[in-house]
Amino acid sequence: MAVRIIEKKIEDILSMMRNPAQVRNAGTLAHVDHGKTTTTDSLLMGAGLLSPPKVAGKALAMDYVEIEQLRQMTVKAANISLYFEYEGKPYIINFVDTPGHVDFTGHVTRSLRVMDGALVVVDAVEGVMTQTETVVRQAMEEMVRPVLFINKIDRLIKELRLNPNEIQQRIIEIVKDFNNLIDMYADPAFKDKWKVDPSKGGQVALGSALHKWGGVTIPQAAKAGLKFSNIVDAYEKNYVDELAQEFPLYRAILNMIVEHVPPPNVAQKYRIPKIWRGGDLNSPLGKALLEADPDGPTVIAVSKMNKDPHAGLIATGRVFSGTIREGDEVYLINAKTAKRVLQTYLYMGPNRIVIPEVPAGNIVALLGVDDARAGETIVAASIKDVAAPFERMKYISEPVVTVAIEPKNPNDLAKLVEGLRELTIEDPTLSLKIDEETGQVLLSGVGTLHLEIATWLLKERTKLDFTVSQPLVRFRETVRAASPTFEGGKSPNKHNRLYISVEPLDEETIRLIQFGEVTDDQDPRDRAKILREKAGWDADEARAYGLSMSSTSTSSLIRQRVSNT
Repeated sequence: MAVRIIEKKIEDILSMMRNPAQVRNAGTLAHVDHGKTTTTDSLLMGAGLLSPPKVAGKALAMDYVEIEQLRQMTVKAANISLYFEYEGKPYIINFVDTPGHVDFTGHVTRSLRVMDGALVVVDAVEGVMTQTETVVRQAMEEMVRPVLFINKIDRLIKELRLNPNEIQQRIIEIVKDFNNLIDMYADPAFKDKWKVDPSKGGQVALGSALHKWGGVTIPQAAKAGLKFSNIVDAYEKNYVDELAQEFPLYRAILNMIVEHVPPPNVAQKYRIPKIWRGGDLNSPLGKALLEADPDGPTVIAVSKMNKDPHAGLIATGRVFSGTIREGDEVYLINAKTAKRVLQTYLYMGPNRIVIPEVPAGNIVALLGVDDARAGETIVAASIKDVAAPFERMKYISEPVVTVAIEPKNPNDLAKLVEGLRELTIEDPTLSLKIDEETGQVLLSGVGTLHLEIATWLLKERTKLDFTVSQPLVRFRETVRAASPTFEGGKSPNKHNRLYISVEPLDEETIRLIQFGEVTDDQDPRDRAKILREKAGWDADEARAYGLSMSSTSTSSLIRQRVSNT
């Protein structure tokens, strides 16, 4: 049984949200066009949020930005909270639909911070693809447990004309490829636990999101009377709608999420040590985070920022400890500023529902913390002096493709730049720069599609006329070997000479930078300590030598040696 969450009383919703055992935080991950948003449509239908049911699979309800509907492509992450009853017990499932195209993989990175489980969608014909591997690797880095949905079984029947035995063999191959990814990227403690086995449990679902049918695991489907021969017959004799009524996809997927995605108080026990390494796990705050304690100090990880044309900037994030309430005084650790929460919401796709408070283990939207950015850590003002921030998010792709944007009317320049700055707040994988020499406004993105979507959004929001140059890919030179020592010059009094040499950074230092353990905005003393302890730098060298850090490529990192004589 499922009902619309907006028809439930706020008190009932809060009662479930306060009990971590009744909460699940999950989302979709997949290669582009493997059917994530179409699958989400079925989940919305099961929760009563899409009516009539026939539109599910075609509505693409979570693709609510116009360009997404026009392109039939997800370009941003969208949150929704679903109410679902499993074995007579109600659950709140906070769900995130993410993009599949590599240009928008930054949205996946940010979304994984708030998820405990991932529904990995794989096209039955295409199988595990490059972006499937990328998103699974990202999930493993964030300690997010994956479950598998093999979608588009209908393609095996209608396009490849496979018989039931061949379909079963294809499924076994996909499961094997998926488990190989878990074996490659999962934490050693979870490699075996997180692999899926279609012969037991409910960790693998099979079906067609477009046609809204699905079953969990081969033996369970057989037990329920669903055989591959029945599926082939349903397509050949055109009674797929009956298949969807008898074996609805939403039930299979939501059952799988409830059964195999851990509740917040379980997931945070192993996730917090990974994503909150700067804090003391034995402190009262650390214990509250490990337990997802709704009565502990408030700690929120911000996953994204959105601009509401009426309300302003809205921060979306996961409450890892405590309970956030309207009117609370909070402190933004990275921005180093205090703010007051004006309103708290649940996100329902493009809409928000005002709710008086959101306890630990749930996803919340906040109004009033407009200085926050994706990756920010928001804490109760009372603990600002003892709270540590969450780990920096590790983006797979960086902005390396650049266009110059010029308004046709020079008087519109300030408005154009302001619009671009708002875009970079919402999408940190965009980079804005104004060339001091030429005055050009330069926007960099992950790829050409990324920039195309960004400039489309810019035009829609600002209503300005502007020109966009052809995209340019930036290439950078780097140091491949140690250089000789060169005389750089003399001091004005001629008593000192400056000698300079350069050499590549060692592999361990590059790794520390790639994974965000060494950053350009770190306290120099903290950075020196890490370089000494983890990269083996000499104490004087770590303290005295600077890092020339490229924002786009670790291969251009060099160590500068400067000495006076």
